[in-house]
Amino acid sequence: MPLGLSKKVYKHKYSFYYCGFVLVGIKRIYDKAEITDGKRILVDALWPRGVKKGTANIDLWMKEVAPSNQLRKWFAHDPNKWKEFRARYKKELDANEHVKKLLDLVKSEDVTLVYAARDTEHNNAVVLMEYIKEKLGEKA
Repeated sequence: MPLGLSKKVYKHKYSFYYCGFVLVGIKRIYDKAEITDGKRILVDALWPRGVKKGTANIDLWMKEVAPSNQLRKWFAHDPNKWKEFRARYKKELDANEHVKKLLDLVKSEDVTLVYAARDTEHNNAVVLMEYIKEKLGEKA
């Protein structure tokens, strides 16, 4: 483990919930793909370092639903900015025409939102999962 990073940052955390009869989850791209993942959707704006596109087990790359470059750079995965990042990103999602496609996919098949961030608790996929729950009528 690199110096200066806590174990908390490296712990593997899978989050899943049921939306009707469909399973929705979040997972790091560096974690092993499972048959139960369903459609694996990369939700980062940038392709993850060290991952070859041919071996990534990604079914769809929806970089259009990722945070804007300005928001991503401002946040810089700083947990102190987490609350504000969540609010700003949800506001961006409200104005994003591509979110409807993601919501339609979530309604119709099992989906795993895939991300690259080391921090499993403070990243855009966590916010996107909350947003999906809110839009589909479930509290996050």
